[in-house]
Amino acid sequence: MKVDVLDLKGKVVKKIELPEIFKTEIRPDLIQRAFLAIMSHKRQPYGTDPLAGLRTSAHYHGMRHSRYTMMNRELARMPRLHGDTAPGLFWAARKVPQAVKGRRAHPPKVEKVWEEKINKKERRKAIASAIAATAVKELVEKRGHRIDGVKSLPIVVVDDLEKISKTKELREFLERIGLKEELERVKERKVRAGKGKRRGRKYKKKIGPLIVVGEDKGIGKAAKNLPGVHVCRVENLNAEYLAPGAMPGRLTIFTLSAINKLKEGKLFGG
Repeated sequence: MKVDVLDLKGKVVKKIELPEIFKTEIRPDLIQRAFLAIMSHKRQPYGTDPLAGLRTSAHYHGMRHSRYTMMNRELARMPRLHGDTAPGLFWAARKVPQAVKGRRAHPPKVEKVWEEKINKKERRKAIASAIAATAVKELVEKRGHRIDGVKSLPIVVVDDLEKISKTKELREFLERIGLKEELERVKERKVRAGKGKRRGRKYKKKIGPLIVVGEDKGIGKAAKNLPGVHVCRVENLNAEYLAPGAMPGRLTIFTLSAINKLKEGKLFGG
């Protein structure tokens, strides 16, 4: 499978053969597993206060033949308040889960392990599968990317792209290769429905192109101010970058050095 190599002006310089990794079978099930494993690593443990519902003077009065006993009374035997309590609270039940203001029976615990594990071979297979999906036009369009002006996928560019350090230059390059509509698309943001609005995630933002480089020589800084555009070194590729939301087919731009590293076959079993 051959693709065009573009220069910074968007013109075809030459054609190259894509690495074998782009022929990998696309496995959405493995991609989803790898994606969820990454998401689980970001999960923050949470739990209740260990003393919640237990800060009370209520105690058990079940001893027979003693003062304030509950024996021979029509009362359930559970920890209760007694003595100088507020009006209406004498013999009120506390502490136990079924009582008003009692503890929870099974509260969330901080020690719970949220991290999901995935086998190394499955993870590598998932990444290889997600890389192969970047060359399938139907999957890229299904994700919502605007690629009408793009001639071939994946987009491969000369290594000079890695040296771009200004946002303006990077935006102009992306427009030259036919991604002007894509940049307009990712500018849109919508207000999230639900409680997330008041939990630090008010807006839903769109995902744009991913730029995969052999070495970051300034392009990471240039892409910082472009919404939806991410830069990643080829060694650090994962399912979250290549298939956001566990949906394969992200619009991806590779530099020549990144393609050459994939050809070596040492990464992801390609």
